[in-house]
Amino acid sequence: MDIVESVKMATTTLVANKLRSTLTMLGIIIGNASVIAMVGIGQGAQKLASEQFESLGPNVLFIIPGNQNAQRNRDIPKTLVLEDAKAIARQVPSVTEVAPQIQSRQPVIYSNKNTNTQIIGVTPEFLPVRSFDLAKGRFFSEQDLKSNNQVAILGSDVVGKLFGSQNPVGEKIRIRNLSFLVIGVMEQKGSFLGSNQDDTVFIPLTTMANRLRGRTSPYGTEVDFIALSARDANSIGAAQFQISNLLRLRHKITTEDDFTVRTQKDILQIVGTITGALTLMLAAIAGISLFVGGIGVMNIMLVSVTERTQEIGLRKAIGATQQDILIQFMIEAIILSAAGGIVGTIIGVGGVTLVGALTPLKAGISPAAIVLAVGISGGIGLFFGVVPAQRAAKLDPIVALRSA
Repeated sequence: MDIVESVKMATTTLVANKLRSTLTMLGIIIGNASVIAMVGIGQGAQKLASEQFESLGPNVLFIIPGNQNAQRNRDIPKTLVLEDAKAIARQVPSVTEVAPQIQSRQPVIYSNKNTNTQIIGVTPEFLPVRSFDLAKGRFFSEQDLKSNNQVAILGSDVVGKLFGSQNPVGEKIRIRNLSFLVIGVMEQKGSFLGSNQDDTVFIPLTTMANRLRGRTSPYGTEVDFIALSARDANSIGAAQFQISNLLRLRHKITTEDDFTVRTQKDILQIVGTITGALTLMLAAIAGISLFVGGIGVMNIMLVSVTERTQEIGLRKAIGATQQDILIQFMIEAIILSAAGGIVGTIIGVGGVTLVGALTPLKAGISPAAIVLAVGISGGIGLFFGVVPAQRAAKLDPIVALRSA
């Protein structure tokens, strides 16, 4: 029998049973759509994280208190102090700016309005290191730090919550029973790894340490982490090495470090590994639907063989070979799986496009995922169609005609 004729016959048979064919394809459709959507969303999450880290600038490093084991267990000791940051600024030649940081969540009040927001204590070097810009007013001066001045700079979201369209510069807000003069407003920055950088209030680091946090270390003013910028991209490795050596000397470390120096590249690799593993896991879970869909194809084809016993016997009686019967049933199974794969691909691509349009995720359509999903769909039809096709091909025509 001609292959074209077999395809025509298989298509006619499937179209004649529209509901059964549609239900059979449903598992394949769901599996394909899920795989393509999960891969696209996972890649979008990776792109978003990369863009957010790249917005920090290519030469940014972070010093985090505690070693990797402590950070993993969330038992992070306060091992970094303000004097560490000052020592790095003085003694590490490959570093240009050093910006230590303290943060705490506190209620902020203006008139009869209040909001609970992130209070961040910083130094004047914060702006160039973290690539923030001022929209209004001025930033902190060294005199503000020396005098523990109660001045504040607001993020754009805090301005909207407390002042609406009113200019906040020159007004006073209250943070934990202390009055702060608003001297500036930050440009909108957006979110960073799920944290809203505009829902913040910035105050001098010394004011934060001495008047709000109130906790002291025997070694000086505790800081949560230190951000700094290397001279250029080629200086990052040297800066990481020099900083580690200096802090080991200052902290009198002889065994395991009580700090971690992270570069932007290090953090990107960690985030990429996590999002990649999650994407793979989600795609694998979605792929189970393809397997279930394949079992559905096999079940329906087995039922079809039973129902069409008389047809198979008649065709074999007038000269159809085992190969002809085998090919026809294999083609039917492949058509079901391939059609389900195509419909699932369209739904998956539409879902990814919708997620990219409605969310910050830079969800993209992966051609490799589409080719893989559709290829697997066709392969599933071929694999799970073998048993029903062989069963149909081996039917004895006389027995088939008698049993019909």
